Amino acid sequence: MPLRLRGKKKGKSKETCKLVESEEAAAARGGGDAAAAPPAPAQPGARLLFHTQLAHGSPTGRVGGFTSVRELYEQIGRAFRIPAAEIIFCTLNTHKIDMDNLLGGQIGLEDFIFAHIKGPKKEVDVLKSEDSLGLTITDNGTGYAFIKRIKEDSLVDQIKMICVGDHIESINGKNLVGCRHYEVANLLKGLEKGQTFKLTLIEPMKAFEMIEPRLKSGTLSEAKISKGRETLRLRSKGPAIVEEVPSEIEEKAIKKVDDLLETYMGIRDLELAATMVEAGRDKNNPDEFAVALDEALGDFAFPDEFVFDVWGAIGDAKQGRL
Repeated sequence: MPLRLRGKKKGKSKETCKLVESEEAAAARGGGDAAAAPPAPAQPGARLLFHTQLAHGSPTGRVGGFTSVRELYEQIGRAFRIPAAEIIFCTLNTHKIDMDNLLGGQIGLEDFIFAHIKGPKKEVDVLKSEDSLGLTITDNGTGYAFIKRIKEDSLVDQIKMICVGDHIESINGKNLVGCRHYEVANLLKGLEKGQTFKLTLIEPMKAFEMIEPRLKSGTLSEAKISKGRETLRLRSKGPAIVEEVPSEIEEKAIKKVDDLLETYMGIRDLELAATMVEAGRDKNNPDEFAVALDEALGDFAFPDEFVFDVWGAIGDAKQGRL
């Protein structure tokens, strides 16, 4: 539906994320030692290979040729002989539960993938004494929503059993496997204030030497969207493609849109933010932008105010006002 906006609003602000594939194709391209010379630019159809490990410790495996997050998880599962459904999320270039390096929609061609798999299950009773819980939710693209951020001094921050990286398996017994992050966030928002609810959480497995203080919110503004001049772009719809790293202007716009997603919806999703920025790239006004979002992301049913603020953020980035 086109926007029916009369007054001009000021755009607000927010961020971006990433994902991986990396090596082989040297033999397929023909040529000498891959380590001796920089790799030639990868083409969308090339079978890229990437190194991977289980985050709590494992030998190094290799995966490649995947075109979606689901296919990537299946390949990691085969590499380590575990069900793909055991994987909660992946990080890039660190075994830590570091949400600044979460695998999302873009992967540098030299990134190393660490898979965080299911660990202990826990149940927590939470009294919703405030309207806001202080949680930011994201998901792994294969049906698992998990906690990406805990706001300092919030209600949830006082409950030490709840940690960044925990998969939200159910709320009051309602199974949430297969739900998107925005569905889980809306369910949490809709819980009645003053009532107690039960969270069933699954924390990522950790090696003994990796156990460390609970992580709170990371500042994604300090995160790098990707490494190198090209990245593998994994899309929710359609095949993965190799493309240039987003420009500095696009990076700023993506970060602002990601912040807006958290403000309006309680979620962070750099792939979603990047898709929204891409949709507004050649649009001339907010009505055209709203129609493009409906066509690409109609399931989200974004409110007009949010769409207008996103359009403002994209415009601010284009005009160098960020």
